[in-house]
Amino acid sequence: MGLTTADRDAVIATAHALADAARVETLRHFRTVGLSAETKDTDRFDPVTVADRASEQAMRAILAARRPDDAILGEEFGATPGTSGLTWVLDPIDGTRGYLSGTPTWGVLIAVSDDSGPIFGIIDQPYIKERFSGGFGVAECVGPMGRSKLKARPARPLSEAILFSTFPEVGTAEEGAAFRRLVPKVKLTRYGTDCYAYALIAAGQIDLVVEAGLQAYDVQAPIAVIEAAGGIVTDWTGAPVHQGGRVLAAANQTVHAAAMAVLNG
Repeated sequence: MGLTTADRDAVIATAHALADAARVETLRHFRTVGLSAETKDTDRFDPVTVADRASEQAMRAILAARRPDDAILGEEFGATPGTSGLTWVLDPIDGTRGYLSGTPTWGVLIAVSDDSGPIFGIIDQPYIKERFSGGFGVAECVGPMGRSKLKARPARPLSEAILFSTFPEVGTAEEGAAFRRLVPKVKLTRYGTDCYAYALIAAGQIDLVVEAGLQAYDVQAPIAVIEAAGGIVTDWTGAPVHQGGRVLAAANQTVHAAAMAVLNG
């Protein structure tokens, strides 16, 4: 959909207001004594904390006041319909396991999408006060080192690539086998950083993130930020992955194509 410059500025300002509010709520509980979690899944530990819910509620309150016609899709409180053609896609804490463990690699994910997919996104790490944003001509990081432009790494051989994934056990048995074919082909594989790994692609630090079983709220903000930095995010076949599933995020087309060939080999 076509947005005026004023519309875009309003969307960007609102997205940053959401991230600011989520920082307050997530830091209120981070590394506190006695923080506990419920699990949303009976088959595995899929935690949700009071901070997840408070963070999303704070963001929803801002949207209700500033953008009442926009739809919302949030991890904790589901879908709220809208009439504007825009949808805010919210993950109030991506990486709740890391949050519970006290590691500063979880983040808040905020995306704005239209019928074409995500058009603006923020990956925010409240504890280290680092915010990655992308879309509408913006591709920047603001953090402890100041403000910098985001630019994904240039092409390099797959053998020189750095690969990240949240878990060594990627998806189903079939998906895990495909991932294990890729691991020996790259220079270095690291695990456990949740959404922060996607930010590292946009920042030009790593080359690949491969995951499976993701939801729309897990991936839409990273898509916007990485694409704004010149990278590419698709499913494992090269198709759009706005609604989640098997995700292949890459710094450039060359390493993306090489990784996709191995995953589908």
